[in-house]
Amino acid sequence: MQAKKKWDLAAIASIPVIMTLANSMLIPVLPLMEKKLHISSAQGSLIITVYAAVAIIFIPIAGYLSDCFGRKKIIIPSLIIAAAGGVVSGLGAWLFQGLAAYWIILAGRFIQGIGAAGAFPIVLPLIGDMFKNEEDVSSSLGIVETSNTMGKVLSPIIGSALAMVLWYFPFLIIPFVCLISIVAVAWLVKAPKSNSDNNPMAFREFIAGVKKLLKEEGRWLYAIFAIGGIAMFVLFGFLFYLSNILEDRHQIKSIWKGLLLSIPLVAVCLSSFIGGKFVGKNKQRMKWVTVAGIVIQFAALLVIAIWNPAHKISLLLLLSGAGMGIGLSLPCLDALITEGIEKEQRGTITSLYSSMRFIGVASGPLIAALIMNHAPALFYTFTAVSAAAGLTALLAIKPGASKEKPV
Repeated sequence: MQAKKKWDLAAIASIPVIMTLANSMLIPVLPLMEKKLHISSAQGSLIITVYAAVAIIFIPIAGYLSDCFGRKKIIIPSLIIAAAGGVVSGLGAWLFQGLAAYWIILAGRFIQGIGAAGAFPIVLPLIGDMFKNEEDVSSSLGIVETSNTMGKVLSPIIGSALAMVLWYFPFLIIPFVCLISIVAVAWLVKAPKSNSDNNPMAFREFIAGVKKLLKEEGRWLYAIFAIGGIAMFVLFGFLFYLSNILEDRHQIKSIWKGLLLSIPLVAVCLSSFIGGKFVGKNKQRMKWVTVAGIVIQFAALLVIAIWNPAHKISLLLLLSGAGMGIGLSLPCLDALITEGIEKEQRGTITSLYSSMRFIGVASGPLIAALIMNHAPALFYTFTAVSAAAGLTALLAIKPGASKEKPV
């Protein structure tokens, strides 16, 4: 990797850490928020879901704008919007009570979701723009995915610790962490100049180009979209389940719950880093590491569904196995989609991929909240979608021997 790009990469890697903190550190605090706001588990899950659902809508718009006007010009305003959303949610929780506070929190999360749409999803195409060597791209994407997961590892610990001070403190801290990323990106990232900076492509022409690309490359692109969405659905679904089980069944609260929640996420983080390093620029290896990761994920979830372990250590070990499988597949998916798309359309296509991941983030906690009282049914659901992801990866991702991208 070019030495002069390392500071750029460090600044870029701060974005997924901070955007993940803005969402994932609320998961261990949700049961406490439900009690303070007098809301149900399903209503509590909407605090996560609204953020992700709004991002789903705005991510493709942000991707198009980043293709037209440059990545950095979209990332920095988006981080400012995300910070503003944190201010709204924090003030709502601080100054109001009950349902009034709840609706203001949701409004702030809505604003934050708009900001999130133009932050982390734009990181993937930015990495593809910055590095010319495919091995550097794969390695850098592995680092970014590891940073994303590291944010998830730290989130439950930080969220639980902050909630010990004030239950709504996690909302108030978000603007400050966003400020760190804003300064780092503005100062350190020297994004390459886009060919479209001076001449943005007409929207109709751009859409026609995207449609043509999806028609030609749709099989493997749609497969990666689906697999990424399923990975996030399973991950956020079982984290929501685990957070509630630790508190309701095992009476584990505050920072101890955060530490236990971080265990499966450490597995995701380590395997993401190893997976990104291992695959390099070998697209055949990317496919088979993805398949292997999904098989591990499937096997761990199936054991939980059949066994329904009552002991927390057994559950944590199996969820860590599922997390390891998810972590192996994510950097491979990132690399396949980033390296397989031309620069002019990279932002839009990777944003569609990010939208699918956010669909998983939005739906996982909601589905878990609805059926978490029937744990085997929940984990059979996770097992079934994991099996679908594995078959999709096996049959639809076919790196060509003579081409530089999957066919």
